[in-house]
Amino acid sequence: MSRAIITSIAGPVVQARREGAFTLGEAVTVGPHYIPGEIVRLSGATITAQVYDDTTGLSPGGTVTGSGAPLSVELGPHLLGNIFDGLLRPLRPIPEDQAYRVTPLVAAGDAVRAGQRLATVEGPSKAQALTLPPDIAAGTVTAIREGAVTARETVVTLTLPDGTSRGIGLMQAWPVRRPRPVQRRLPPDMIMVTGQRIIDSLFPVARGGRAAIPGGFGTGKTVLQETLAKWCDADVIIYVGCGERGNEMAEVLHEFPELDDPRTGRPLMERTVIVANTSNMPVAAREASIYTGVTVGEYFRDQGFHVALMADSTSRWAEALREVSGRLGELPSESGYPAYLSSRMSEFYERSARVETLGGEEGSLTIIGAVSPPAGDFSEPVTSHTKRYVRSFWGLDRGRAQARFYPAIHPLQSYSEDATGLTGWWTDHGNPNWRQQRERVLDLLEAQAELERMARIVGKDAMAPAQQLTLLCADLVDDAFLRQSAFSITDRSCSPDKQTAMLNVMMRFFDVAKTAVSRGVAVQAMAEAPFFRRLSRMGEEIDGADPAAFAALVEQMEQALATLEREASDAD
Repeated sequence: MSRAIITSIAGPVVQARREGAFTLGEAVTVGPHYIPGEIVRLSGATITAQVYDDTTGLSPGGTVTGSGAPLSVELGPHLLGNIFDGLLRPLRPIPEDQAYRVTPLVAAGDAVRAGQRLATVEGPSKAQALTLPPDIAAGTVTAIREGAVTARETVVTLTLPDGTSRGIGLMQAWPVRRPRPVQRRLPPDMIMVTGQRIIDSLFPVARGGRAAIPGGFGTGKTVLQETLAKWCDADVIIYVGCGERGNEMAEVLHEFPELDDPRTGRPLMERTVIVANTSNMPVAAREASIYTGVTVGEYFRDQGFHVALMADSTSRWAEALREVSGRLGELPSESGYPAYLSSRMSEFYERSARVETLGGEEGSLTIIGAVSPPAGDFSEPVTSHTKRYVRSFWGLDRGRAQARFYPAIHPLQSYSEDATGLTGWWTDHGNPNWRQQRERVLDLLEAQAELERMARIVGKDAMAPAQQLTLLCADLVDDAFLRQSAFSITDRSCSPDKQTAMLNVMMRFFDVAKTAVSRGVAVQAMAEAPFFRRLSRMGEEIDGADPAAFAALVEQMEQALATLEREASDAD
């Protein structure tokens, strides 16, 4: 192991005079307490390391010791259900003697290849798989254990092609900055269902996709991410709290263990990994935390799971980059961020994918990153760079949030590039008209924005009936479809079938209401009719995708509009 002597310390940055060979990205330990760090710069005989813990007590003359390997984390069945720091060190003790039940899937004499399942592993959380690590191309099984095994014991013994023997345990180490290899990437043509109508129906994210949730303080980023974690159809949830305030992270750590998983009825933590790195923790560890989180996500993806990673927030991560860059004396770019901010963001987001794993299974890693632009300014560097790398953008609006509108996603500030590839999925799930319905709703909301500006000048009553109807239909979309009640058992999550039924009801209303207005029915009369209130509250009042309930609602609407048409005709 190489050594270096510390010459200067500036916050999380340590410079040292090397007495051996070091490599860029090498993991090191610093000082007498073996504080973890990573080499970030080599310059002649001087090395520069960023340190992932408090540097108080370090002094020049101390020792930096190289590991000869890149910064890595240990991956294994102990991850699910537990809470870790930015370097995947557990924040609460995990028993060393914790036993896992291993059921072999291969036998002695079998030839195995990288990524292949070797055994199933059952423990206190979700059942997992033991796979051959990607850095072992192939081998022949010489022995495999069955039954209770602890995390540090050897489970499989292999003979490698060069004749050497290698033991495989439940724990695997992997460099956090190196993407895990896959067989091939699959097209983004499957939706990750979130249960939030404005997302799934208007701005969907594909499995293995990339989404951003930008919004100012108090607009609901953390609440929305927690909602997605609970209701999305992912097998494994990874929540990375990178640089958030301690009280917000404390709420997450308190609430997640108490949440029930709606899919199984068991604790949600059984399929959740929390990486907690608050704003008062070492700033360099914050920079590493999102790489730690995405490495954990790839580990579960390679077992054939569909994984959703929530990063809250990437703005705090970018601030950590800015602080460390300043300590390194690098030339700042826009708003003081380093010039490599964009490339670092791309390295993170591009690790999301739906893939065929090395073992031949399908898995996915979907990344959803929250962004905290100062004063809600979406033109600031972190938000603008994020838009280059995500395909779904869910912009939170302060006005909607203050009006208690949830989710506070603004439909005219948001977009989804994944939507074009998901028409087939919606067709397969019972809605062949989804694309046309989506476009019609978005066009209606755009028309609403223009007409509301006009209404503020001339007044709504002075507008033509057709324009008043457009505003009424847009209000219906807002109240009935885009707004969801997190406190309602029937409305807090909405299945694709129910979303389709609600869209069909709204489309039918648009058509028959247009006909009614052309026959003299007053828009105000429709707005005050009892059926319109039922339309506005159908998400809460109709439980599930009940065909009979939605059919009855349409029948009531058509009968009421027919009555209004007759009354309008009699008045003439």
